[in-house]
Amino acid sequence: MKTRINKEHSTAVAGLRGHRLPWLGLGIRVMAGLISTIWLAFPGARFACAQDYNPAIRVRVDNYTPASPAELAMAEREAARILGAAGLRTIWLICREVDSLALLQDPCQQPLETTDIVLRVVSEPTQNKFNDAVFGFSVQPVLATVYYEYPVRLAKKDDAVFELPVILGCVMAHEIGHLLLGPNSHSGSGIMQPSWERKQVRQAMTGSLLFTSAQAKHIRAEARTRMNSEMADLKSQIVKPVDEWPTTKTKSVW
Repeated sequence: MKTRINKEHSTAVAGLRGHRLPWLGLGIRVMAGLISTIWLAFPGARFACAQDYNPAIRVRVDNYTPASPAELAMAEREAARILGAAGLRTIWLICREVDSLALLQDPCQQPLETTDIVLRVVSEPTQNKFNDAVFGFSVQPVLATVYYEYPVRLAKKDDAVFELPVILGCVMAHEIGHLLLGPNSHSGSGIMQPSWERKQVRQAMTGSLLFTSAQAKHIRAEARTRMNSEMADLKSQIVKPVDEWPTTKTKSVW
């Protein structure tokens, strides 16, 4: 009797394994439809909706200078304030070269995304290959480099070391502005002026060295374009037709 029951159970299991359940395909299609609907209805799953909130970028900072962590933190806050006044939210990451495989999950070790900007802080080179690179230079679309020695000289000229982080933050915002505004984006007023004298330093110290309204509008538009491009990439990776979903053979456990 026990043998007969075991045989009947084995036969039933074999039948189930070889039979495609009709509701399984329907369930997958329904789930795919739900994912598509949710993604289209809420495209800000990764970022806030660009139409309702200020756009955002992420800045990866690599420091190759004697600047202290405290100086960099203050400079980043100032740059974030200036970009925020233009309607752009920023997320800052302090990145350093690492050799440990245990740190591969660090965001700095992940591939660059369309909303990422790499900001290098370096000493001023002995040979300047960029004619207008007073503060640093930028390489479209993601790399900005600032010269640490420039704000150091301006601060020393005023005999005010406390000015250094603020001026460095303004220089950071200036070079990030080049990436978002495009080439030939210097202007006759505001933070995108090609050279700074005592007047601009005073504006920097009073928090009034900012992007113009036209530049701010352009910056927000470019940041939204980058966000939309990244969301489109994410959508193409997550929402695929059911026929394109990978199929894997798994061992059933009964």
